[in-house]
Amino acid sequence: MVKVAFPFMSGPPASAEPLLFERDFMDDFGIDEVMNTLPHRYPFLLVDRIIESDWDTRIVGLKNITVNEPFFQGHFPGNPVMPGVLQMEAMAQVAGILLNKRNDRDGQIAYFSSIDKARFRKIVRPGDTLIMEIVMIKARLNLAKVQATAKVNGVVVSEGELMFHVERS
Repeated sequence: MVKVAFPFMSGPPASAEPLLFERDFMDDFGIDEVMNTLPHRYPFLLVDRIIESDWDTRIVGLKNITVNEPFFQGHFPGNPVMPGVLQMEAMAQVAGILLNKRNDRDGQIAYFSSIDKARFRKIVRPGDTLIMEIVMIKARLNLAKVQATAKVNGVVVSEGELMFHVERS
C-alpha cells in the first residue's frame, strides 16, 4: 500500500492533517510484462499495464488513449473517437492476461467465441485513460466467460459479457 499526500494549492492550515490517498500499485506489471504474457503487438496491443488483480477471478487493466493511435486517422478525421469494437478488444486482451496467469501459461491465445450484452455508453477520445475491469463469470477447461466494463474518469463507457475459447499450447 502506497500513501500519497496531495499538496494543497497554498499549503494546508497549520492544524490540518495532510490528505492521503491510498492505493495498491502493481509497478511490476507494465508494458514489458504485458508483452511477455500476450502474443499481441503494435498496432494491435491495446493494454498498457495491469493495475490490480487477484490472478484468479478479477483483473483491472489500463490503456492510455493517445492521438497517435493509428485508428484515429480514419475514425474520424477532425473528430477522433475510439471505436467501440476496439474497446471490446482491449477488454478481451485484459481478460487474456487473466486467463494466461490463472492457467500459468503465458502466450496462450484466448479467441472470442461471443460478445453478449455489449453496450457503448460514452465516447472515448484522445487524452482519456481507459480503465478496464474484468470479472470471471465461469471457466471450464478451454472455455471462459467474463463480465467486462470499461470506464473513463469513473464513468462506464462500454461493457459486455465476453466468451473465449482458449488455445492450449
